[in-house]
Amino acid sequence: MLNQPSVGYQWYVIFVLLLAQTFSFLDRMIMGLLVGPIRETFAISDTQYSLLAGLAFSLFYAGMGLPLARIADSRNRRNLISVGITVWSFMTALCGLAQQFWTLFAARVGVGVGEATLGPGAYSMITDYFPKSQLGRALSVYTLGVTLGSGFAYMLGGAVVAYVQTLGQVTLPLIGDVYGWQLTFFIVGLPGLIVALLMYTTVKEPVRRGVVAGDTLLPVAQVVAYAWQRRRAYGCHIFGLSTFIMVVYALNLWGPTYFIRTFGYDAAQAGWTFGLLMLIAGSAGLLLAGYVADAWVKKGVSDAYVRLILISMVCMTPCAIALGFVTNATTAIIVMSLAVFFSAFQGGIAGGTLQLMTPNRMRGQMIAAYLLVATLIGLGFGPTVIAATTDFVFGYDEAIGKSIALCAGILCPTGALILWFGLSHIRHEIDLQSEAALAEQPSIA
Repeated sequence: MLNQPSVGYQWYVIFVLLLAQTFSFLDRMIMGLLVGPIRETFAISDTQYSLLAGLAFSLFYAGMGLPLARIADSRNRRNLISVGITVWSFMTALCGLAQQFWTLFAARVGVGVGEATLGPGAYSMITDYFPKSQLGRALSVYTLGVTLGSGFAYMLGGAVVAYVQTLGQVTLPLIGDVYGWQLTFFIVGLPGLIVALLMYTTVKEPVRRGVVAGDTLLPVAQVVAYAWQRRRAYGCHIFGLSTFIMVVYALNLWGPTYFIRTFGYDAAQAGWTFGLLMLIAGSAGLLLAGYVADAWVKKGVSDAYVRLILISMVCMTPCAIALGFVTNATTAIIVMSLAVFFSAFQGGIAGGTLQLMTPNRMRGQMIAAYLLVATLIGLGFGPTVIAATTDFVFGYDEAIGKSIALCAGILCPTGALILWFGLSHIRHEIDLQSEAALAEQPSIA
């Protein structure tokens, strides 16, 4: 039997995965600061832009997740993630070469394909590296990459965008003329290749927990049957979170634009404000959720993760609604901070719930199924719903805050009700897997 890795090395792995997650969201969320220049260059509407920022990425991110997750459940997860980082970093840089709407759309598709490797592989690796009593904190620290990546995308990206927009067209060697905003994609994309190298050379593949001799990757039909037999548990968790995440992604994408349109911020001011807000409020929410979840689990509350997510949904709702009614920037920053704080609770423990209720050889696939639905619904439609509400319900750009308020007032309670409806069934599956772990025999019957 292989030696158990040291605590220091376990957290080093989290650090490398955190870097990967950070660059993942940096490459993903930089689109939130490029609304103006891309719309002007390609002469497109908010709704068309949301297709670039959301649907182009999410369709293939979600679609490729399941086949890649089967690789994560059966083969070397470290190698899979390394290749994925390389692909999405290269495709992000390739976005800087786009000369029309559809070429940028295609490059964003490539970013989605690369990033589809990270979630299934990382969640599965972390669950094998850490005991249940520390899993909430480990997953929350890993998921800090969401707030760090988004925050740096807006803070540093805002400054970069403000600078490159002053350049007009720039002539690059071997490439030719590009717009200033296109340089942003080169700047944020290429450094990810260093993280891919770090992942491949310094991170070890962990021993799989709960896998007995002769246990192999299960056929797709058996995985589907397993989930279908437990459809209320898995369905309520996945669809409840996905409905809520529509608002989370909408805030992340349209947050800077909200400050620009409502309070007259320029791109650099909006990027710095929203980025700092994500770094502080979002990170605080993630870390607090992981700490509280682990404390509850130690006290015997097996469904602590889900209960904490439900609390955050209830608390976020009035904060998001208030964004449509505040009249000064200071109040808006406070309200937005609270909304982001509560929205971040689910970041690590939503996927952690699936890890706790699923046998090892299915964990990557269940995470992929969750990411598929959450990405298609949350990222694919969340930003677009806000954009369409602004375009077609209110009819003017400055109504972005009212659009957020209206959609959040409907979607947050709906997501909470769906999740609450499955709470007892989720708890049953978590308890079942805990008993199986104690017996050192995965339950897949």
